[in-house]
Amino acid sequence: MIRELFLAGLLLTATIGKSQVGVSSKKDKAIATVDPKATKQTKALYANLFKIAPEYILFGHQDALAYGVMWKDWHKKKSDVWDVCGQYPAVFGWDIGDIGQRHINIDTVDFEHMREWIIEAYQMGGINTISWHVDNYLTKGSSWDVGDNVVAAILPGGTHHELYLKDLDMLADFFKSLKTGFLGKERIPIVFRPFHEHTGAWFWWGKPHCSPEEYQALWRFTVSYLRDQKEVHNLLYCYSTDVFENKEQYLECYPGDEYVDILGFDDYKDVRPENDPALLTQRLRMLVEIADERGKVPALTETGLEGIPESNWWTERLLRYIKADPVAMRIAWVLIWRNARINHHFGPYPGHISENNFRQFCEDPVILLEGELPKLYKLK
Repeated sequence: MIRELFLAGLLLTATIGKSQVGVSSKKDKAIATVDPKATKQTKALYANLFKIAPEYILFGHQDALAYGVMWKDWHKKKSDVWDVCGQYPAVFGWDIGDIGQRHINIDTVDFEHMREWIIEAYQMGGINTISWHVDNYLTKGSSWDVGDNVVAAILPGGTHHELYLKDLDMLADFFKSLKTGFLGKERIPIVFRPFHEHTGAWFWWGKPHCSPEEYQALWRFTVSYLRDQKEVHNLLYCYSTDVFENKEQYLECYPGDEYVDILGFDDYKDVRPENDPALLTQRLRMLVEIADERGKVPALTETGLEGIPESNWWTERLLRYIKADPVAMRIAWVLIWRNARINHHFGPYPGHISENNFRQFCEDPVILLEGELPKLYKLK
C-alpha cells in the first residue's frame, strides 16, 4: 500500500529531491532543462525522473517492441519481456544509425516502424531513449571504423562539416516527426544519447581518437544546432560513458552542465561472472554523487550479459549489486541490450533458464515496469 500511495502522489510535490530543480506554481512550470524552450511534456518527464530516482528504478530494453528471440515485426504488440512477466518495459531503447542512408537502421529496424513503436511506447506512458551509431565520415565505414580524427573533420571549419550538418538536419526532421495528440501537435519527448561509450576505444569518437576538447566541442555544437538552429524542443540530452575508474575520468570529456540533462554510463563488464560485481556498485555510487553535485538525473544506460547463462543473474548479480549501496541505487533506470536471436540476446524469453528469476526481479518493490508507472508527462 505504501508503494501505491507513493506512486499516486508522485506528481503532487513541487520540490524535486536534492537537485532542487525549480517547479513554479504556474501552469507552464519552469524546469531547468538544457533546452529552455523544451515542450511541457519534456520538462515534466525530466522533473518526474528526479522524483522517481530516489525510490524506484525503471526497467528498460533495447528494441523491445521491434523483435525478440525467434520473432520479428509482429503484427500485434509484443515483447519478450511481456511474454515472460506480463508487462512491458518502462524504458524503450532505439538507435538511429544509418538514418537517411537506407530504410532500416543498423539492427534492421525499419525507421517508419520505429516511429510507430516510439509513439506506441509514449502512449503506454513509457520513456523512449535513442542512441546514434553514426558511420565514419572519412571512410564511410561503421561507427567501429576508428581511423583518422573524424571529430576534427566534422567540427565547424572541418573538411566534412557540411556532411555532418546534413545528418543533423535528418535527425531534426526525425525527432520533429515523433508526434501525436490532437492534430499531431504533441511532440514525444526523447532522451537523446549521442556519442556514447566515448571512454572506450571502439568508436571513432572515443578515446584516443579525439581529444577531450574536440569531443566537448562536438557535443556542444550538436546540442546548439539541434536546439537553436533546428528548433528541436523535445529532447533531453544524455551523456554516457563506458566504465570509468574515478570521477575525474568520467568528467574528462564532459561538455558542461548547460549541455547535459542526464548522466549515464554503460557497463557490460562488471555484470559478467568472471568479474567483481562490487565494482558496479562503486561506479553507480560515483555516478549518483556526480549527478547530485550537478543537479542531473543518473541512469545505467546500458548493461546486460549476453545469453544470460546464470539462472539467477537478475536478482543475484544485477539487482543485488545495484541495491548494495543506498546511494548507488538512486538511478532513474537500467536498460538491457537487445534480444536479436538465440545466440545474441540480453533479456529472457519464454523457456529461458532465467525466466523465473526475471519475474522475481520484476516483482522487487524497487523495479517499475510500464504497467506500474505514474503519469510521467504531467505535472500537477
